[in-house]
Amino acid sequence: MGIVAALPARLVAATPPARGRVVVVVQPDRAKAVAACLEAFDFKACEGKDVAVKANYNSDDPFPASTHPATLAALLGELKRRRAASLALGERSGMGDTRSVLERTGAARVVADAGGRVVVLDDLPREGWRPFAADHWPQDFHAARLFTDAACAVQTMCCKTHRFGGHVTLALKNTVGLVAKRVPGARHDWMQDLHGSAHQRAMIAEINLAWRPALGVMDCLEAFTDGGPEQGTRVAPGVFLASDDRCALDAAAIALLRLHGMRGPAGRGPIGATDQLARALALGLGAAPPTVEVVAADAGAREVARRITAELARG
Repeated sequence: MGIVAALPARLVAATPPARGRVVVVVQPDRAKAVAACLEAFDFKACEGKDVAVKANYNSDDPFPASTHPATLAALLGELKRRRAASLALGERSGMGDTRSVLERTGAARVVADAGGRVVVLDDLPREGWRPFAADHWPQDFHAARLFTDAACAVQTMCCKTHRFGGHVTLALKNTVGLVAKRVPGARHDWMQDLHGSAHQRAMIAEINLAWRPALGVMDCLEAFTDGGPEQGTRVAPGVFLASDDRCALDAAAIALLRLHGMRGPAGRGPIGATDQLARALALGLGAAPPTVEVVAADAGAREVARRITAELARG
């Protein structure tokens, strides 16, 4: 393994916040919805900084399998309006060639139009990856320095279930797309470690310690309540969710999916006991469901916020 596996940083649990906050926006216009999300947080974390953006481009299947081009355009536009110094979209697709996926989904064009750059993580040199050790990763893992070393990072993701072992693919699961499948100079396939493990959901939580996004914006205008990640039963919750707490965001999204008939293991029992979230909470990555404040961005979102809050109160 040589230099590639040398001196991985041991990830340790963080100190969890006492409370989390999730904003609910009911707005079909994606540009207005994203603007409302950032406005609700008075978002200034990326002002004057180079920003690494992680979206959801695991495949070239259309929304809600992949980030909608209008959502990506709105997010990049808002970051520019809020004086980001530069923008870079980084991605590694798991179900297709990354560069082709970004072209076919329109993401590459959106980034170019925004004056940003696309970073195909599969093409990174060895020094573009940072090794980490975590409890359930048998041969450690590597995360892209674009995100681990970012002056500021922001992510946007879809709202859906995951039939290949993740149970759900939300804010926590979105991190898999910045972890290496292979690294130059090593033959090992780290995605085989992940997808072949009985501890897959714990491993997903653990990789989230490698970076700290300043904000997550989730497009839930439509969602998959079973199947996923590239296709499934489609519903239309008609909302956006946003948070600076990945655990709070995932908890609220699971609650929303349950309200729309989600099936599978994450559809029953206490939300905080669902596998990805339970491990993430144990690692101090965010606030527990009963401590999450769900805030309606406007009067139209109050009923959705109330119903999510009721689901979260059950744990």
